[in-house]
Amino acid sequence: MKNLLSIKNLACFALVFSFFGCMDLDESPYSELEESNFYNNELEIIQATLRPFTHMQAWLSWSGQNGYYYHNELSADQVAWPQKGPHGFDGGDHIRQHYHTWTPQEGRLANTWSLMWTGVGYVNSAITDIQNIDPESANISQERLESLVAESKVLRAYHYMKLMDLFGNIPIVTQVGEPQNPATASREEVFAFVESELLENVESLQPLSQSLLGRVSKAVGYAMLSELYLNAEVWSGEPRWQESIEYADKVINGEGGALMGSMALDQDPLGPFSNQNELSPENIFQFPFSRENGFGYDWRAFYSGFSNMAPALDVNYSGWNAFVVIPSAFDEYKESDIRKQEWFLFGPQYRFGTDQPILGSEEYNGQPLVYVNNIRRNTEGQTGEGSMTDGEENSGARFHKYRSGTQTDENYLENDFVIYRLTEMYFNKAEALMRLNGGSATAEAVDLINESKSRYFNDEDWTEASYTTATLTLDELLEERGREFIFEGKRRTDLIRFGEFTTGTWWDHEPSEDFRTLYPIPLRQVQTNPNLEQNPGY
Repeated sequence: MKNLLSIKNLACFALVFSFFGCMDLDESPYSELEESNFYNNELEIIQATLRPFTHMQAWLSWSGQNGYYYHNELSADQVAWPQKGPHGFDGGDHIRQHYHTWTPQEGRLANTWSLMWTGVGYVNSAITDIQNIDPESANISQERLESLVAESKVLRAYHYMKLMDLFGNIPIVTQVGEPQNPATASREEVFAFVESELLENVESLQPLSQSLLGRVSKAVGYAMLSELYLNAEVWSGEPRWQESIEYADKVINGEGGALMGSMALDQDPLGPFSNQNELSPENIFQFPFSRENGFGYDWRAFYSGFSNMAPALDVNYSGWNAFVVIPSAFDEYKESDIRKQEWFLFGPQYRFGTDQPILGSEEYNGQPLVYVNNIRRNTEGQTGEGSMTDGEENSGARFHKYRSGTQTDENYLENDFVIYRLTEMYFNKAEALMRLNGGSATAEAVDLINESKSRYFNDEDWTEASYTTATLTLDELLEERGREFIFEGKRRTDLIRFGEFTTGTWWDHEPSEDFRTLYPIPLRQVQTNPNLEQNPGY
């Protein structure tokens, strides 16, 4: 059973602001819950600090189809939401994502902007309130109070980093509603703001531990800085590879703490994503979820098939048969790669624990359901891998990286959603070392990637699969990064950093215009705020 202290605090605060009480708090109507009668003790201050996390789940993870995850995955070369028969057209939204033909009028993009800026508002509100608290009256030390303020400021920096990633030039706002119509700041200015917020506050954070599960710890702050500096050339115009290495090392060496005593790569390929992944030694930052405590996390909407797939996994959920693996991405894995065997559903599907076939319910109604590595109609004479409008219910390999467990598992649907894990720090450091070495691999970079990759091959296959300084090129590093972090919401950012987002070709996707590396500021926002400047090309 996972440590639920931080989760419980978060849930209680969310419930209070949803017109409910919590067993640890006196029940109060929303209209009576004000700053003057809430921040009475450390628990209530922590609840205010955690409130933005409940909202952040809506825009960052795959639980929402209008958020950062949707745009960072469906515009890239690994995951798509094709139309399958009569299902999934949705006004062409997902098709435009795949082909990079989106416009400023996109409804999902407008919702993403709104969700992310609402998150900034929640953090700004918490920071303002907490900074005005008298430590003595709340029975909390000044040092502890400053640590909670630092936690909120680092979380705000994370919001800004992801907004900067999607939209580039955005306003910088630190007070709710002030100014009413903020002006656009340059991407370089936003980068500098994020950097200063992180550097000024990271050392005031608490070390990562089980008691800080899902919170912004020192290790989380270091991981953010490593990511910020890894993308500095794109986001600010100036490469900062050495700084990315510096903060990756801090995480790797355990200077920011660890969930399980010390940082280590998880030797179980499913460990970081399992329904007990709060025990994975490599996880750094995650959204804690708990079905047993009333807020279990599931991925049924996008990654699960229709109801006929529930008996294949012995689960009680089904989905929209939405996201699939792009054929060219699935082909990137060797057959001997354990990730290909464990992280995907592919081929014939059977009832859990039996050899009884799962039957299709749409194009293959009454026939065995067999997932295939193409997205095309099975019509006579048709060849090739199809297109975004040619799918059927069996099109594409499917997501199986997170495992909910079966219905009888005591940890069923207890999975946490992972944002940062140690493996990413290995990849960040290896890439930065190669960039500093003119694009060529150093022995240390090879060792870092091999240590990660060796987990997925048996001894017989590892000799061929392992890298040398000659075979680990930057192009190969991008491909290996894709194989490692598929489904984790990072791919668009990686492609842009490697110069492949608008120039690359994958499956049926052709190169697009250079300005597509940024999304447009939604039209409704530009029309509402005259001080916003639209991104070039839109």
